[in-house]
Amino acid sequence: MARISYVNGSYVHHQEAVVDVEDRGYQFADGIYEYIAFYNRTLLDGELHLRRLERSLNELRIEMPVSMTAMMLIIRELIVRNSREDGGLYIQVTRGVAKRDHPFPKKIRPVLVMTVCGPKTPKPHEVKDGVAVITTADIRWGRCDIKSVSLLANVLAKQKATEQKARESILVRDDRSVTEGAVSNAYIITDKGVLVTHGLDEKVLGGITRDVVLRLARKAGISVEERSFNSVEMNSAAEAFITSTSANILPVVKIDGKAVGSGKPGPVTRKLQELYLTYIFKQTGRML
Repeated sequence: MARISYVNGSYVHHQEAVVDVEDRGYQFADGIYEYIAFYNRTLLDGELHLRRLERSLNELRIEMPVSMTAMMLIIRELIVRNSREDGGLYIQVTRGVAKRDHPFPKKIRPVLVMTVCGPKTPKPHEVKDGVAVITTADIRWGRCDIKSVSLLANVLAKQKATEQKARESILVRDDRSVTEGAVSNAYIITDKGVLVTHGLDEKVLGGITRDVVLRLARKAGISVEERSFNSVEMNSAAEAFITSTSANILPVVKIDGKAVGSGKPGPVTRKLQELYLTYIFKQTGRML
């Protein structure tokens, strides 16, 4: 199966897809990205992802490379050309190509790149039995709400987790407050059954799965608190889980080698998993 990518107006074989060496995304990490899952060739929460993409661009004062209508046409065509029913779509937009200099160049066109990959879903045993995570210092920049391509701190955190055979690194600030995971949003369930996750501000990325899960939780009558919580509260939680577009909802059963609650996925997390799978089916017709 030929893999096709989109680069600034052209559909090309993936191995032939290139960008200029003076692209500011490469030189300065001056750009943003989105990852969108699709099933049955239908984007999961596509509108929400594209709305977040537009917000990230606005925050960095980068123009939309094409209209939203045009972008949706490109996305549909790219999925068709890759002959995939299920998979993932990466969209990356950089400020453009210009002589290396820190200030924004004048009269520069944004660069739009899209690629398609196979499905990124968790392993069945991770969904069923839960995963282990570690904690590590949150050393990221001050605008984590922007989905920037500047991901070095996240890479280092994720690598640390990988080396310790953990699924994820949960990021903790100097005051011991928990923000989110290296590639996910983080949640705890208190002993009173309250779902707690960090509120939306510049310290965390507003996850699309996060938004959906909180809406599903509230609709199901689960108490939700969007507030900061610290590592002490996390370590004494009854349940914990993480979410992302590729992970969906994963129970966390061990943090830094210590069991969370009973050491097994809890009832609130299980309920949310069921609700989210139903949500995916209603949007895309695919039962995972």
